[in-house]
Amino acid sequence: MEGGLVVVGIFVVLFALLALNAIKVVQEYDRLVVFRIGHCIGQKGPGIVWLWPIIDRAVAADLREQVLEVPQQTCITKDNAPIDIDFLVYSRVFDPVQSVVRVADFARASQGVAMTTLRAVIGDITLDDVLSRRDEINQILQTKLDEVTGRWGVKVTSVEIREIEPPREVQEAMNRQMSAERNRRATVTEAEGARQAAIAVAEGEKQAAILRAEGERQAAILRAEGFSLALGTIHQVAKEIDARTLQLQYFETLKALGASPATKLIFPLEFTSLLAGFGARGAARADGGA
Repeated sequence: MEGGLVVVGIFVVLFALLALNAIKVVQEYDRLVVFRIGHCIGQKGPGIVWLWPIIDRAVAADLREQVLEVPQQTCITKDNAPIDIDFLVYSRVFDPVQSVVRVADFARASQGVAMTTLRAVIGDITLDDVLSRRDEINQILQTKLDEVTGRWGVKVTSVEIREIEPPREVQEAMNRQMSAERNRRATVTEAEGARQAAIAVAEGEKQAAILRAEGERQAAILRAEGFSLALGTIHQVAKEIDARTLQLQYFETLKALGASPATKLIFPLEFTSLLAGFGARGAARADGGA
């Protein structure tokens, strides 16, 4: 009796151990590709998965995006220039069964394909284009890699060139070119500044000349107006002066000339008519008095 209980206990323990090994907890980002007696019966998960002991075998597949670092490679460009490039490949599994059944070591296979594809792509591009068209090269590499890895159930989501090292002499030439370009930009900037300054100075001189001309014009207008007013005033006053007043003015002038130390006196022709006028007025007064 006791021997039978022992045997039953052993069976219970063995069954419990087998049950524990048969029950698998699969995470959300994992899938189990199940092989039953060597035949693939599909994928299972996430959650609790039951695997029959001995006859079932499971291979895990990670669905998260993975990054593959491709080591630095020396490639030859279309114009026969050696260049060192390293880049990163981002991918994810979209078909766990194919990723397990179609390829033995996806990471190693992807790295080999990436290196071969890189050499082929760089071989069709000149050195200048490799240095200036990095985004385009990334896109070409992604497309070509995706064509190969697609049959493995893997999607290449992105390719990023991390570093490009041209030959030393090319780097020196690039540095000289950049220095010359910076000098050219500085010269252009300086010339542009001088041109703007000259324009500003010329514009200021132009405005000043305009203001001076406008001031002179206004002054001339005011002088002309003043002269016109003066002539009008003189004309108005002259109309109000009678002949006697003019004769008295002549005498005053003669008196001033007589006070001069000069020995010669010049009389205008009108002086005789002036005296005649005064003589006529004197006779008229004498007759009136008589």
